[in-house]
Parts: sequence; C-alpha cells; structure tokens
Amino acid sequence: MPKILEFPERHYIGVRATITMTTFGIVGDRIGELIGRLAARGVAPAGAPFFRYESIDMPGDRLVVQAGVPVAEPMEGEDDVFAATLPAGRYVTVSHHGHPDGLFEVIDAMLKWAEKEGLTWDMTSEDGVEHWGCRLELYNTNPQVEPDMNNWDTDLQFRLA
Repeated sequence: MPKILEFPERHYIGVRATITMTTFGIVGDRIGELIGRLAARGVAPAGAPFFRYESIDMPGDRLVVQAGVPVAEPMEGEDDVFAATLPAGRYVTVSHHGHPDGLFEVIDAMLKWAEKEGLTWDMTSEDGVEHWGCRLELYNTNPQVEPDMNNWDTDLQFRLA
C-alpha cells in the first residue's frame, strides 16, 4: 500500500543519459563507477543508489534518466559526473520485493491509487512526454551480495506537486 512521506533535500552524485528501454545499461551500468569514485575520495554512500526519471516518452521509447548515489554532504562533480540535490517535499512511496520487471505493475497500481486519492504529481506532460520533478527508483539490494534479481528490494518515491 502506498504511503506519503516527507523528505528533506538529499545530495547525490550522478550521471545522465538519454536511453531506450533496451539500452538502460548505458546509465545503469555506471552505478558501480559512481560508488567507486566515492570510495576513491573516502566517501561512503549515504543511501541506496537510484534511477531518477527526468522525462518519459513511452510511445517514442525515449527516456532521460539519471543514475545517482546519495552522499551526506554536497560534493563537486568531475567529467560527466555531476553533483545535485533531490528536492525536498512530499513523496508517494511504495516498496517492491522481486525482479525489477515487476515494477511496471507496481507503478501502475501506485499511479491509479494516487488518482483515486486526488493527488497531483510534480509532473507536466507535453506532446505525450512526461517531465518529472522527481521520480525515483531506489535499489536497496547490492547485486554483488544478492545476484538473484527475484530477491531484490526496490523503493519507488514519486514527488507530489
């Protein structure tokens, strides 16, 4: 069952790419690199790595997605790795245990729940493309510890307007 939680601003480092559903690895495969860059600076992640969806064009199979790793304090970016902040605010959250392919159903149910509750997303739509203020998938399971994706735990956090 979805919940509404208030989150403060959260700092992170990340990378951004324009991808398709079949080229997700372009951004996803960089999470290990981001964690490695933090380790090289003696900085531990301050939470689960995540994907942040900036824009979603499902009919056109085009997404602008960030891979990010939270940090406790603001940092400087370098090369194509940038430092940024997730906005504070109220977020609808829900957890999923299982393969990430199951997230489609979880997201659909969450969107329908929010509509029934009369909630408004921090999102605009233009020419069929959704532009999100902050839409996150947080990956709580370390794939090096648990390689079976059917045992992964993922949190969704979508910011409300």
